[in-house]
Amino acid sequence: MSLSRREMVAGLGALAVPSSPAHRSPVAPAGVTPERLAGDEGFWHGVAREYRVTKDFVNLENGYYGVMPEPVRRAYHRNADHLNELNSYLLRTTYKDRADQVRQRIATMLGVSVKEIALTRGGTEALQLLIAGYRRLRPGDSVMYADLDYHSMQYAMNWLADRRGVRVEKLVIPEPATRQAVLDAYARAFLEHPKVRLLLLSHMNNRTGLVVPVREIVEMARERGIDVIVDSAHSWGHLDFTMDDLGADFAGFSLHKWMGVPLGAGFLYIRESRLADIDTAFRDETFPRGDIRSRVHAGTLDVAPVLTTGTALDFHDALGAAAKQARLRFLRDRWVGQVLDIDNLEILTPEDPAMYGTITAFRITGCTSEAENVAITTDLMKRYRIFTVRRGGPVGGDCVRVTPALFTSRDDVDLLAVAVRDIARRMRA
Repeated sequence: MSLSRREMVAGLGALAVPSSPAHRSPVAPAGVTPERLAGDEGFWHGVAREYRVTKDFVNLENGYYGVMPEPVRRAYHRNADHLNELNSYLLRTTYKDRADQVRQRIATMLGVSVKEIALTRGGTEALQLLIAGYRRLRPGDSVMYADLDYHSMQYAMNWLADRRGVRVEKLVIPEPATRQAVLDAYARAFLEHPKVRLLLLSHMNNRTGLVVPVREIVEMARERGIDVIVDSAHSWGHLDFTMDDLGADFAGFSLHKWMGVPLGAGFLYIRESRLADIDTAFRDETFPRGDIRSRVHAGTLDVAPVLTTGTALDFHDALGAAAKQARLRFLRDRWVGQVLDIDNLEILTPEDPAMYGTITAFRITGCTSEAENVAITTDLMKRYRIFTVRRGGPVGGDCVRVTPALFTSRDDVDLLAVAVRDIARRMRA
């Protein structure tokens, strides 16, 4: 017996990705400024209840990836089960429309066209595809990155030396890294290396959390014929901005860091007028060359994170980007403000709110080796049950990175301040 069109449509609807059960995410109250809300511990305690995290230690190493809030975690489990149940049927029917809806929503949030967004498996893949696919380099040209850029992206830029026959130049971000000092460093580097044609630029780097004035650097580079690929893996969902605020033609983003999407999700941005300057991925023919999705070819991937992205963006929107940014900066300011007087402690982000979010690194003066900073993180964990991570790369030596999250409390960062003061005192002795 053949089915009518109505019966077929009804059947497909029943096989669509199941919607989330009724759940009200914490909503930033109307009429309250983000800065005032940032210190409302009662409100953020309610937000923290939406995260299922261990009580065995204080997690201040949330820069690796972002914990999913409970509505997202539950949606992810449902989507994984649904994918397993429907298998390739889901992939060949409803998934494609759902992925396009995610692309459209991301594009709207960034203030760009959906034609400029392609989904990837993370920020690393997005940036690797942009760097490897950049077509305007010629033998004898130079490319440039900074010492604080993500190591995997540095490797990709180094790879261009063999692949494209270019010279790789490395820029050192000065300490202390004031806004003017950073701008001067890039201006000087461009002047000293006139053959640079491609720059990797971290909006917020993963080592010290420094936020650089991207738009000004992009404009400076453009005047010299330099294209910029912006690494926004740590900034999107952390800071309140759109692509227009960056002014760049190319950028890579993570969804599983500060947006709280399940691991394995990100996207890249290419300004529509510049699409031809990024090659297709492995001569992909799944999509036309004029479609940005031809710049990504991941094969058969786990689509459950993509199907869950909408729930994560709902949670983000309920709080609001400005409120998240203000709270994350508040947590950083809370502990840093209590330790600024310590004479043998170095805080590696400046006291300029435009140049940091919540990621901040510190160094005990003279403790610049990997071993010394691993020892500090070990001491924090053993004595205070505070989990942090050692980072290398800054010009002044290794450091300890501190990364609170939305579930972090004021008491958590107060404890960190006590611990840092104790460590600095003992290491002075």
